[in-house]
Order: sequence, then C-alpha cells, then structure tokens
Amino acid sequence: MTHEFWGKKIGMTQVFVGDKVVPVTAIDVANWVVTQIKTQDHDGYNAVQIGLPRDRYIKVAFEAEWLKKVKKFFVLIKEVKLDDVSTFIVGQSADFYAQLAEGDKVDVTGITKGCGFAGVVKRHGFSGGGASHGSTLGKHPGSMSFMRSRGRVIKGKRLGGHMGTLQTVMQGLDVVKIEQTIRVLLVKGSIPGKAGSLVFVKKA
Repeated sequence: MTHEFWGKKIGMTQVFVGDKVVPVTAIDVANWVVTQIKTQDHDGYNAVQIGLPRDRYIKVAFEAEWLKKVKKFFVLIKEVKLDDVSTFIVGQSADFYAQLAEGDKVDVTGITKGCGFAGVVKRHGFSGGGASHGSTLGKHPGSMSFMRSRGRVIKGKRLGGHMGTLQTVMQGLDVVKIEQTIRVLLVKGSIPGKAGSLVFVKKA
C-alpha cells in the first residue's frame, strides 16, 4: 500500500487537543476511485490511476461506462506510483489515507494562491515610508540601486511583480485527527492553496 494520496483543501479551523487549541487545515480525501491499473509489463511502471467524480456523480455507483467518457464523469484524474498493484481492481474506492494514523507527519504539496501583481509591501514585506512628518514614499520600493552607471538595476532586486501560483511543499506537518466517517484529514498548520484546490499528501 502507498503512503501517498491526493485530496482537496477545504479550509482552516481549530480543534482542541487536551486543553490546547490547535489550528488545523481540513483536507477532503473522500470519493476517489481507481480508474486504471498500470503494470510494469504493459506500461513500463507500476501505478494506480485514480479519479474524483464530479459532484453530480459522487453518490452514484461506479460504472464501467464512465471510463469511456472520462471528462464527463470525472473532474480530476491523477496517478499514484506503487510497487505492487495486484490487490487493486478498477472501480474500488481509493482510500490510501487509511495507512495514516493520528500523530504521523506528512508533507503537503500544493499551488499557492494567485495574488496577481503585488507591490513590495505585500510581496516582500517592506515596511514602506513613515506615516507622519510629511513622508511621500507610501508603498514605493525606494532606491533602485547604488553606485551603478546608467541607472542599471542589480539582478535579484526585490521589486513588485507577479505573486503566487507557485508549487510549494509544507514539510513535517502533524496529523491531528482523521475523521473516518466523512473521510477528512485534519493537519496542524496551514498548507498551500485556496479552499477547493488540489493538494498532494505524502507521509514524511
């Protein structure tokens, strides 16, 4: 069995662990089904292809006809590499998260939220100019360079620009709780992406 699986970020909340409040991120790992099994002999590697049905088909029993029109019935199709795929059959539930236990550490990979064009205050944490005594700097970046001819800006200067939509990994996050009935994973701390975005979870 694998210790890697896909899920969808629901959002953040908080839970009590003993007498302490712990901020957690909820990851929905339900409704994934096996859509194809790839073997070393046929495909050159062992893997299981899994799919997430569209909302209208989540409560409908899987049918072989779905595989003929994948885009109609599935919103996402992903792969998970495995050493042994002999125990899997097409159409079964892909509950790979069942190998985790509360207290395990996981690495979560996702795409950060897109912020469009951002200035230096938001993008790099600049403080900006003073709020009093007549300062007109505002949120401008300030001096571009120093001691350079023809006003050349040194490579790597932190300036405003496109922010977000980068693949990021949060490592060593604790699994605080696993809600078996609704198949939701509660992970301590924050993970990349906005609510509803796809994330890849791997046991650390």
